[in-house]
Amino acid sequence: MTDHANKLRSVPADPADVPAMPTIVDWATFQAELDALRVREKAHTRAGDAIAAARRRLPMVEVNSATSLIGPHGLVTLLEAFEGRRELIAYYFMWYPGRPAAEQCEGCTLYTSQVRELSFLHSRDVTYAIFCQGPYDESVCYRDFMGWDMPWYSTQDSLDALLVGRRVGMFHLVCYLRHGDKVFETYWTNGRGVEAMNNSYALLDMTIYGRQEWWEVGGLARRLAAQGGRQRRSVPSQRTPHRPVVPPGSRTLRRPRGRPQLTVGSGPKVRATRPTPPMALSGPRLSLCWRFSSGQPGRVSRTATTSG
Repeated sequence: MTDHANKLRSVPADPADVPAMPTIVDWATFQAELDALRVREKAHTRAGDAIAAARRRLPMVEVNSATSLIGPHGLVTLLEAFEGRRELIAYYFMWYPGRPAAEQCEGCTLYTSQVRELSFLHSRDVTYAIFCQGPYDESVCYRDFMGWDMPWYSTQDSLDALLVGRRVGMFHLVCYLRHGDKVFETYWTNGRGVEAMNNSYALLDMTIYGRQEWWEVGGLARRLAAQGGRQRRSVPSQRTPHRPVVPPGSRTLRRPRGRPQLTVGSGPKVRATRPTPPMALSGPRLSLCWRFSSGQPGRVSRTATTSG
C-alpha cells in the first residue's frame, strides 16, 4: 500500500478532520426514514417521465441537411452523420486550438468519457457523435489519446449555422431527426442539462457524500458546517499543491494564461496535472498519467493517479 493510501486510511489526529457522518439509528428507524424518502423518489421519477413526454411533444425546426462537417474521410454532410439511422444525438465538444491535451476542456472530457457503449442507442435507431468545435486533425488526436471510439467530426466551419441563437464555443447537447433527406433539430440543452450523459453522478447521488461539490444542498457541506462551522471543500484533510512531475530530460511547454504545465520528454513517465474545474472538489488530485510503453514506439496508455 502506498504512503498516500496509508494517509487516507489513517485516523486523523484532529477530530474536526473526520468527515461528517449520518446519525446512527436502529434498523426500523432507518427503514421508516428510507420509506418516506422513497415516496419523494417515485414522485420525482414520475415527474421526470412527464417532462420527457413533454420534451417529445416539442415542435421542431428544419436544419440544412447539407451543412458541412469534417470527418475521417474529409467533408461530409450533417445528413451523412446520421449513419443511416433516424435520429442523431450530437455533443458539441469545446476546443482550444493549438493547446495541448492537458489544457483542453475538463468538463467535456468528463462527459464524453461517460458515453462509451453505443449499441443500445443504435438498437433504438439513434446515432451518437461528437461535434468538435475545433479543427479535425488536431482534435481527433485527443479522441484517440483518450481511447474513445465514437464518431468524431469537426464543425468548426459550420458552427454559426448549427448553433443559431446559441453561444458558439460553449458545450451543447443537441438532438436531431432525419426524415428522408431532411434534418430537423428537436431538442438542445447545455449547462447541467448535459448531466444526462454522466451515469457516475447518478450513482454518487445515492451515496452519503454525494458528488462532493461545493454547491450541493445538505449532505456533506451542511454537516461539515455543523462541525464548528468549518467551511471546507474536501472530504480528506490532506491537500497538496498542484504541481506536475517533470522527469529528467524533459522540457516544459509554454503555459498560456496561467494554465498548469504539461511536460513532455524522454523520461519513463510524463504526468500532466490538470486543473480542478470550479465546480469540482479539491482534495486528492486526480491526474492523467501518460505512460509510454517500452518496445512500442508511439504507444501511449493512460492511468489515473492521485496526489495528496
